[in-house]
Amino acid sequence: MGRSECLLDAAALRHWAHTVVSDLITHIDEINRLNVFPVADSDTGTNMLFTMRSALAEADVEPVQDDVAGVAAALSAGALSGARGNSGVILSQILRGIADVTDAAAAQSGGTLPAIDAALLAAALWRGVELVIASMGGQEIPGTIVSVLRAAAAAVEHCAHGGEGLAQAVRAAGDAAVVALEKTPEQLDVLAAAGVVDAGGRGLLVMLDALCATITGQAAARSVYEPSARGLPGAAPTGRPAPHFEVMYLLTGCDAATADTLRERLAALGDSVAIAAAPSESYSVHVHTDDAGAAVEAGLAAGQLSRIVISALCSGATGLPAGSWTRQRAVLAVVDGGGAAELFAGEGACVLRPGPDTSGPGSAPATDIRAHQLVRAVVDTGAAHVLVLPNGYVAIEELVAGCAAAIGWGVDVVPVPTGSMVQGLAALAVHDPARRAVDDGYTMARAAGAARHGSVRTATERALTWAGSCEPGDGLGIAGDEVLIVADDVAAAATGLLDLLLASGGDLVTVLVGTEIDDAAAAAMISQLEQHMHDHHPGTELVVYCTGHRGDALLIGVE
Repeated sequence: MGRSECLLDAAALRHWAHTVVSDLITHIDEINRLNVFPVADSDTGTNMLFTMRSALAEADVEPVQDDVAGVAAALSAGALSGARGNSGVILSQILRGIADVTDAAAAQSGGTLPAIDAALLAAALWRGVELVIASMGGQEIPGTIVSVLRAAAAAVEHCAHGGEGLAQAVRAAGDAAVVALEKTPEQLDVLAAAGVVDAGGRGLLVMLDALCATITGQAAARSVYEPSARGLPGAAPTGRPAPHFEVMYLLTGCDAATADTLRERLAALGDSVAIAAAPSESYSVHVHTDDAGAAVEAGLAAGQLSRIVISALCSGATGLPAGSWTRQRAVLAVVDGGGAAELFAGEGACVLRPGPDTSGPGSAPATDIRAHQLVRAVVDTGAAHVLVLPNGYVAIEELVAGCAAAIGWGVDVVPVPTGSMVQGLAALAVHDPARRAVDDGYTMARAAGAARHGSVRTATERALTWAGSCEPGDGLGIAGDEVLIVADDVAAAATGLLDLLLASGGDLVTVLVGTEIDDAAAAAMISQLEQHMHDHHPGTELVVYCTGHRGDALLIGVE
């Protein structure tokens, strides 16, 4: 099956969500600059990003391997519980449209739903239109994201009725969305006055283009939409002062009639009222108002409240506001191998893994973490302050660029100089979120720098090293980018390297075993290392983890 013939299955749907998060990060400043309606608070891109990140987090926590309806339901639930701002509520309803249609299709088939085709996608987008309008009290304002969503839904439906495949349908959806987006200033005076297209519609176009890239493997080239120096002739701003607060909360124990009453009450208190329904008589509520207390009291009269967020509205803000973070501090570790990911995650770190290895046998894995991947992972932690452990898998220029970009968006990022995963573990062992951030970062950096480290790999060719000549199959003990030990095999090289690293003493030796060594060989080697430590370095503790990293057979650290 060719790439252009792919359907949107569970794995592709989850991949699409990842791509949307990454692409929203790329376009966040552009979307924020376009945000003048309903309030010029420059946060549409930010709110869509954090809502989509919440959706993705839910889908990744409960992975569903082969059921697209299950993934869609998880995305919908995550978006609803983590919706930020008016645009976030709308986005949650678009995802709920996908969830509703796939759930119904799965029920009709009497089992799981393997994939979404063009017809189901059209139905999902139309369901999203219905839900978005319902969340806004049944009133559609032309020139907003709804207009762009309508155009995309109609284009996909046309392709489905014509018997065209999903690839053609998603391309058509993006193209139709562009046409509708560029018409939005003609439909809404406030957009024309500012010389911008609708910010939410631009965010939706990012989502549709991400879907096209997921299905076809080709990313659409789009113009960058910037506010023009002058608005359209005859256009005039509304002159309405912006409210001071944005209030959001989750409401439970509330029936539809009570929700309608709440909507009327909130409309009297402010504007941008959105009440999005969810299963089990729960709702995501959003309003812009000058009286935040009254908005909360109105919700308390309707049911039980949770996740109450009250934010000051401001004009011209860019980046990611501090109020958007779900926790204060996190550690992001770049690691290789499934065992390493489990090990670092078990110690409380968020993990980012390099992609497929394109290097030759016996060489270190290619450094392939790019700045935009690092920024995305930093944002995905949901923390206001992030300590990054590169662990030798991020080139310095990518690390600097990624951290600088994240700092520019309001995240306090501190890279900890770890050149190996064993140094990363040493740093993580002393991490204490209760300390002040500067103290925590300094303590982790000091622990990493104090950890002596090296690696063992298998020679692939005859060569002359600082320790003498080597032959293919020899074990090489490496420290400081130099070969210091040449031995008959990996185990012998490991014991020789241990002796060098422990020459000035040490309390703990950590050995990480890579994919080059199979289970049987690993067991024998571990036994040999334990015996060597017992005989030659009594009192020093040895811990071994099978991390499954690529490249080096072993990574060794001494603390």
